[in-house]
Formats: sequence, C-alpha cells, structure tokens
Amino acid sequence: MALAIAGIFIVDQGIKEWVVLTAVDMYKVPVESLREGFYPLVEGSCINLDLVFNKGVAFSMFAFLEEWLKWIQLLLISGVVVYTLYLGKRVYIMPVGVLVGAGFSNVYDRFIHGGVVDYVHWHCGFDFAIFNFADVMIDISVVWLLWINWKIGKEEKAEA
Repeated sequence: MALAIAGIFIVDQGIKEWVVLTAVDMYKVPVESLREGFYPLVEGSCINLDLVFNKGVAFSMFAFLEEWLKWIQLLLISGVVVYTLYLGKRVYIMPVGVLVGAGFSNVYDRFIHGGVVDYVHWHCGFDFAIFNFADVMIDISVVWLLWINWKIGKEEKAEA
C-alpha cells in the first residue's frame, strides 16, 4: 500500500509542479497571483491544459467549507486506511493505496496552494470540468474496488 501511495503522490505532484511552473513562466507572475483565476496554457482540439485552483471538490462542490474541507478530507482518507487495515484483506491493498495516494496529493495541494491544482480541461462535444491526474486515479481506484466487491459477492453466492 505504501508504494502505491508514494508512487501516485509523487507522479501527481510532479505533474502539478510542472503545470504551475509553466504558468508562472508564461504569465510572469508569482505562484500566489495564480491562485485566483483561470490560466490557459496549451490549447488542443478536445483537451486543453488550463490552470485553475479548485477550492471545492468535484465541480467545485463544498467550496463553502473553505479551510474545513482539507481537514474533513484528511479525516475521511485516514478512515479509509484504518478500515482497510481492519478488514485485513490483501485484495484491497493496491486500489486503496492508489485512492489514498491520489487523495493525499489533492489534500496536500489545499495545504500549500489553498486549492487543488487542476489542469486537464475536456471540451470535446461539451465543456467538462477541469481535473487532474489524481482525480483520474481516484476514479480508477473506485471502479477497481467496486469490481473487487462485485467479484467477491459473485463468488460468495456461488459457494452458497
């Protein structure tokens, strides 16, 4: 679990650092000046790289929680780790490691930037939310966990 957590965290933070430094270089402003606003970096036919600091969660929900949000998320992530260790099933180690690494990376952004560094802007066919690598890894880990639970449930029914 620790390797998955560290790996996802390091990759995500590396990408975010590159995006932020690219914006600092392009707009010739300090990082602090970028924390409010929307900064186009690279335009594509379906996907742009645009920097924005998300103060909420998905689609900026719960932004009204402000400073409390990072503490609530930290508590939830810790609860997932404790529950996974309590279950003691090895099958959950990798997907939960990916989930926790990505979650910690987004929470870390809140501590150092005041919001999550988002940069992938999908606009092909419709204007979608802006997200990051950690968000994708969270989605993948949730699907992975759902698949594991479906498979375990199916096996238990077959044994009954």
